[in-house]
Amino acid sequence: MASPDNTELSILITDDDAIAEMNQVYLGRTGPTNVIAFPMQEGAFADLTPGLLGDVVISADTALREARSMGVSLEARFTELLIHGILHLSGYDHEQSDTEAEKMEAKTRELLKMLASL
Repeated sequence: MASPDNTELSILITDDDAIAEMNQVYLGRTGPTNVIAFPMQEGAFADLTPGLLGDVVISADTALREARSMGVSLEARFTELLIHGILHLSGYDHEQSDTEAEKMEAKTRELLKMLASL
């Protein structure tokens, strides 16, 4: 993997229709979701773009609904989703086990706290 200071990622902010299509095509899941991460440091072609961490796709529609239902700002929810996506690109996967989910949640809290102190 590329060093952190030489790594880049792309962020796509889209709507529910577009993310639902990606969710179906790439993950075999039906309907929209809040965030999808596409890692570029894994698989047979990882060495083609060593400085590219991957892509994070966020649905603005879902993020807004979630922000309203959680009683937080859209900016706060977007930040959480972006961190979530970046952690997936960095190898965290809450879907593997409860232990992995706890690790990912702890790292999310750590990063949110760090951002809040800036």
